[in-house]
Amino acid sequence: MGLHLPRWVWIGAVLLACVAGMVNVIGYLGFEHQAVSHLTGTTSLLGAALAQGDLRAVTHLWGMLIAFCLGAMLSGLIIQDQTLKLGRRYGVVLALEAVVLLAAIPLFKQEQIWGALLAAMACGLQNAMVTTYSGAAVRTTHLSGMFTDLGIGLGHLLRGMPLPVRRLTLSGLIISGFLAGGVLGAWLYLRLAYDALLVPAMLTGLTGIAHVVYLHRRFVDTGEEPVDHGVERGPPD
Repeated sequence: MGLHLPRWVWIGAVLLACVAGMVNVIGYLGFEHQAVSHLTGTTSLLGAALAQGDLRAVTHLWGMLIAFCLGAMLSGLIIQDQTLKLGRRYGVVLALEAVVLLAAIPLFKQEQIWGALLAAMACGLQNAMVTTYSGAAVRTTHLSGMFTDLGIGLGHLLRGMPLPVRRLTLSGLIISGFLAGGVLGAWLYLRLAYDALLVPAMLTGLTGIAHVVYLHRRFVDTGEEPVDHGVERGPPD
């Protein structure tokens, strides 16, 4: 299927993938060495901890799963539906993500698990927001779906089938954005330690504020109604 999304969604998805890459690598390089942007590995570790009877690890890993889900829940409460509409409260979610990341910094510095939990919550907020505005076609905090789409596309290419060029392009861009964020996050962590989280916090916060200001000027001052861009799935590219 073709994937038709507004240009601002493409740009936003890649930038948010970069943010998630930074947050995830900083969490991983931290004292817990725990990935915070996705839950597959965390769930596997939880299974191992349960089998080994490691209650401390079980508590921490359950906390990571719950924190991510709580972030997604908050995003769902704020945005409320899956209709792509520029006037929705994406700016509020981005600003909230920034606040959560800022709150995680002092907790990380004190080597408290709550720092990792807040970072996971921030990733849940972000991932649910992207899922909502893209009609569940995009994920920015983990890459399994993106690599799966690329693999399917290569299989179609070998069979001589039409390629979903837009979807594959978006997948490649998100993978690149996440990788770039990982490189940048690791570089920042080596120099700033947990203060490196200030960078993704500022990126999301400033983007959220700019989004709210833009909407105020466009829709409130002019009286224009928000445009519903609803995700269109067209014929193969």
